[in-house]
Amino acid sequence: MSSSIINIQRDVILNTIRHAGGNEWKVLVVDETSRKLIYNATNDDDILNLNVTNVEQIEHRRPPNPDMDALYILSPQTHIVDCLMADFERKRYRRAWLVWTSVLDPQQRARLDRSQMAREQIADFRVMNIDFFPRESRLVTFRDPWSFPVLFHPGCNHLIRGHLQDLAQKVVSLCVSLGEYPIIRYYRPRSPTHEASVLCSHLARFIQNELDQFAQSQRDFPPPSPRPRGVLLLADRSMDMVAPLVHEFTYQSMVHDLLPIKDGDKVTYTTVINTGSGGEEKKDMEINEEDNVWVEYRHQHMKDVLEKLGRDFAKFREANPQFAEDNDKANVNTIKDMLAGLTEFQKGRDAYTLHLNMAEECMKFFQDHKLLEVSSVEQCLATGLDENYKKAKNLAAQLVQLLDDDAVVRPDRLRLLLLYIMYRGGILAGDIRKLIAHAQLTPQDGEVVSNLDLLGIGVEKPLKDDKQPVQPLFPRKPPAATEMDEASLSRYELNVKLLLEEQARGTLDPALFPFTRPHTTADGMAQQDALAQASLRSAKPTWARTRGSAEQPRQRIILFMAGGATYGESRACYEASQMFGKDVYLATSHMLTPNLFLRQVSDLSADRRRLDIPAERPKPTAPAHLFEKEPPPPPPVQQQPAAKKAPPPNLNPPVPTAAMHAMSLGSNAQKAPSGTPSASSKPHKEKKEKEKKRLHFFR
Repeated sequence: MSSSIINIQRDVILNTIRHAGGNEWKVLVVDETSRKLIYNATNDDDILNLNVTNVEQIEHRRPPNPDMDALYILSPQTHIVDCLMADFERKRYRRAWLVWTSVLDPQQRARLDRSQMAREQIADFRVMNIDFFPRESRLVTFRDPWSFPVLFHPGCNHLIRGHLQDLAQKVVSLCVSLGEYPIIRYYRPRSPTHEASVLCSHLARFIQNELDQFAQSQRDFPPPSPRPRGVLLLADRSMDMVAPLVHEFTYQSMVHDLLPIKDGDKVTYTTVINTGSGGEEKKDMEINEEDNVWVEYRHQHMKDVLEKLGRDFAKFREANPQFAEDNDKANVNTIKDMLAGLTEFQKGRDAYTLHLNMAEECMKFFQDHKLLEVSSVEQCLATGLDENYKKAKNLAAQLVQLLDDDAVVRPDRLRLLLLYIMYRGGILAGDIRKLIAHAQLTPQDGEVVSNLDLLGIGVEKPLKDDKQPVQPLFPRKPPAATEMDEASLSRYELNVKLLLEEQARGTLDPALFPFTRPHTTADGMAQQDALAQASLRSAKPTWARTRGSAEQPRQRIILFMAGGATYGESRACYEASQMFGKDVYLATSHMLTPNLFLRQVSDLSADRRRLDIPAERPKPTAPAHLFEKEPPPPPPVQQQPAAKKAPPPNLNPPVPTAAMHAMSLGSNAQKAPSGTPSASSKPHKEKKEKEKKRLHFFR
């Protein structure tokens, strides 16, 4: 089984389409939400190859198709159930195979069960559990940036319960897709000072209840597997407030921090391709898992990316000599090679162009805005240590110097100030005002500073403060001497990285990350002991096993970060997977960039109504056209009775002998008989003369 969550979800979707409805042709009916879920992992070709005639959207106008079965893949929303009932009332399709992207609300399920017309048309009813968006092989998001204000805004307390329930269902969908009934551990701060400190404990309870209910309703869950039982770790953004603020210099983090990346249903960057040629154009380039250049470089340090990218592009051009611009030796074979590889070459060329341009833009920003000096001070503030891993000194003077520098952009000045406040454990209110004025920050930036309190950061402190400094969550060790130079601008170790290391080694503090159930501690230890002793119980010693038998399924660790995660934390999951031989997945409501994080913290003091939180919008309703009566079919066109055909012309007409006898060829000819043209000529002439007189032609 693939370890990529994208492939896992893709297989779940396609297998459901393949087996639902048998081998007969069917229409696939989706809604707006389920369409996004399906097409995030699949495409039209995948779907239409599975006996699907076409894909329709339930909210749209559709012609009735009573001779065809329909496979509905729908999101469990009330207005979507209304749309479905409208289809049943119309008998739009022959039979309905119902698949829900997550568990349907019991009231809506009862509504379907009570309806006779629904029972008559529903051929099958199942839940697919795909209510999440895989973004990378080990990264899942819910595409819900509003989760942050709901969880941390003081005015959103009435929304938290419903939101936690929604988050729990999505996390359970992820666990079910992976076939995991995991041990759950959650973050509990040692010395909480903010109201949201109980967030993870409540979320853990919701998830545990949802998992238990699912396991009771599905007797075959979890499926049997030799894989060790998985672990679900729950944390929230307040666990590491430094991570969204420091500059990171790995390629992916740097790109999302410094460049105008568009992050919606697709992640795109606008760049110029075919530079210097007649076909030069601006193009929105998508950045995804199919971009092999991106996948290879995204977690590497920018210094290494710059070295390798140009070298690899040169190799790429050498491997495709037929496309060289100065290639004048075109012959039939060369042209055939060009046509055969044209699509792949264009795809590769555009990918290298994209990443060369992005790397160049990042380095330009790095140099123009003194990020070397900025990041050096950031690392000292984040760790309290200088580049030699000794206690940092004169940080206030270095901070003021950077706040004075016009080359340092305003968001970076704000980030430095926030890190300084965290480093000091809070400062005097007067000093905060002076630093804000000195840095020429805006009132909105001042809101960011004061709102740190809502995330557990002490901002102001009195002149005499007896509080002990906040201790780090996890012990930190300086790197080896050989690694110090490389780590000088990345000395701060993310708490997610240290958390995963502690979990993998079995040393995670149960006071800091307690279990939802006390007995699972023993279960987890027993499983680890069983794995450790496997070679002693085996018939063969470990050294005598074949390679295939030695490759045991890897344990899965799922980390859910409530309130958004950073790209550095995503990278830490990949690194932990490789280091400890486990499949580590990061799930979160949305991905945070430093600028987005600053804006969202600023919004925590804004009027809640201004935030346009989806939970407070009017509930969507089914389109009215679904309930309109179908227009009556047009009456059949009645064929007019065929007109009587004129008799065929007489090809042998009788000779007019009588008329010929009456004709005179001389001047004394007799008058023609009545009915001939000459008989009517006189009255016609008189009428014409009268008409002329009436019109006064003669005067």
